[in-house]
Amino acid sequence: MTARTAPATPQTRSAKAMPTLRSPLLAITLTLCAAFAPTAWAGPGHDHGDAPPAATGNGPRRLPDGSVFLPKPSQRQMGVRTLPVELAPLARTTTLPGRVVMDPAAGGKVQALLAGRLQPGPKGLPQLGQAVQRGEVLAYVEPATGTLERAGQQAQLAELRASHALAAKRLARQRELADTVPRKDIEAAESEVASLQARIGAVGGGLQARDALVAPVSGVIASANAVAGQVVDARELVFEVVNPQRLQVEALAYDPALAADVAGAAIAVGGHSVPLRFLGAARSLREQALPLLFAPAAPDPAKAGTAPASLAGVAVGQTLEVHVQHRTQLQGLRVPSTALAKNPANETIVWVNTAAEQFAPRVVTAAPLDGSSVAITAGLAAGDRVAVQGANLINQVR
Repeated sequence: MTARTAPATPQTRSAKAMPTLRSPLLAITLTLCAAFAPTAWAGPGHDHGDAPPAATGNGPRRLPDGSVFLPKPSQRQMGVRTLPVELAPLARTTTLPGRVVMDPAAGGKVQALLAGRLQPGPKGLPQLGQAVQRGEVLAYVEPATGTLERAGQQAQLAELRASHALAAKRLARQRELADTVPRKDIEAAESEVASLQARIGAVGGGLQARDALVAPVSGVIASANAVAGQVVDARELVFEVVNPQRLQVEALAYDPALAADVAGAAIAVGGHSVPLRFLGAARSLREQALPLLFAPAAPDPAKAGTAPASLAGVAVGQTLEVHVQHRTQLQGLRVPSTALAKNPANETIVWVNTAAEQFAPRVVTAAPLDGSSVAITAGLAAGDRVAVQGANLINQVR
């Protein structure tokens, strides 16, 4: 029996022709996928030297000669500011250790005159920073007396009161007999009564008297060592009052000859330079150093509207550096201290703007001036434009 083949239908004929029709389309698709497929690169250390170099871009970078390329957008983002420098005579400066002290005429200490127990004043115990007026009662000290001593004072007071009562009766009888009693006897009796009354008041006041601690000057409370009920000894420091607007600076000079060559001084407070005027120098050494005293300088009359210098931003006892200016001068370039940086060799450098977007390092020799500025004596020329802000950020570009 012969097998019969089924007749070919339209669907069967279409299926057989499909591979032939799809072959060109499949080849085109594969070619496009291969052309646009992402290239896979080997990781660091696994390439074979045929990888293309990375794109450099236009960002901040350190150039082979040591200068820094810094585009303008990066300069604005980093807050870079430049300033041309000029050669000028500057005062020689010596940096001395110093500390803030109170003005003896505008500050004072409150100490207990006798041993006793502290009690709050009329307004309570003052707090730190509280403003007080001269003569204001800050606290009381109740005297500490022994039992036997207090008993003796009470016995003396009782005896005085008894004597006062007898003297008062005697004076009354003499006044009734004024016609027969001499006037001098009556006056003597009156004097005895008054004396006994005064002695009673003195002894009685001594038993209940309190030592009032008053503010010696007007100012603010700088230190307070008082608690209600605290027992203090005689001469113990309880409060310290200072006037923040009248502080002074004391510097220690280890060269006594420096006192004869002081033209002025300055300190740095909050990033600003505060000028000081020289008040005088001691005539005896303290720990092998000569104390020099300075006060905030008065405003310059030539500069209208200039506010007087103030030490309100410092505290009594705070240590700081005092930049003492000599009468002799030197030729140098004044730049802010923020312009200084350090190179890998630990040398002092500044960054000079050599082109619109390029900065070059210059090794310089600097001397302090007033705490916020320095004098460049070598390494720069007049007219160089120095980066005075953002120098440390430029120094970090690699």
